[in-house]
Amino acid sequence: MYTLTILSLSWQHILIVAIILLLLFGGKKIPELMRGMGSGIKEFKDAVKEEDKPATKTDNQSSTTNNPSN
Repeated sequence: MYTLTILSLSWQHILIVAIILLLLFGGKKIPELMRGMGSGIKEFKDAVKEEDKPATKTDNQSSTTNNPSN
């Protein structure tokens, strides 16, 4: 059975992709693109962390407010 592996790139594949990117964007534009991608990933991680924190607080508050013994 044929199995598709997503990240099975050899060094030749990476080299070809790097050459294509260099030809498309040029040497000066690539660092700007990487910075933008890095900041986007950082913002995404921060947003995921922010969503997790309020969810746990609301769960704790709802469980204590629904407890009639207090």
